Amino acid sequence: QVQLVESGGGLVQAGGSLRLSCAASGRTFSTYGMGWFRQAPGKEREFVAAIRWSRGSTYYADSVNGRFTISRDNAKNTVYLQIARLLPEDTAVYYCAATSSLLPNWYSRHAYDAWGQGTQVTVSS
Repeated sequence: QVQLVESGGGLVQAGGSLRLSCAASGRTFSTYGMGWFRQAPGKEREFVAAIRWSRGSTYYADSVNGRFTISRDNAKNTVYLQIARLLPEDTAVYYCAATSSLLPNWYSRHAYDAWGQGTQVTVSS
């Protein structure tokens, strides 16, 4: 199994920035990539960004492209999500997830096998 631990969330003013981290441990060699999702109160969990471990290929939701940057540090088994120019509507619990699929549908939460507990991001206006 793969264990995922997110960190870096908090309360930030609109216009500010944050960097979320997701540290993976356990059978990380069985995963091909990582994704970030978020879930706002009363809403479904939605895809934000994803990255393939090997090539570093990245995938973004249209709604966040340009403000969010996903990156990875293979040596540390850690994935990051840099968020710039935060908006109040970015307020959500942010989850990282791992996929063991070689060719996943990066945008679908069903493609991911392991999930972290989430980290809260609150953006004040």
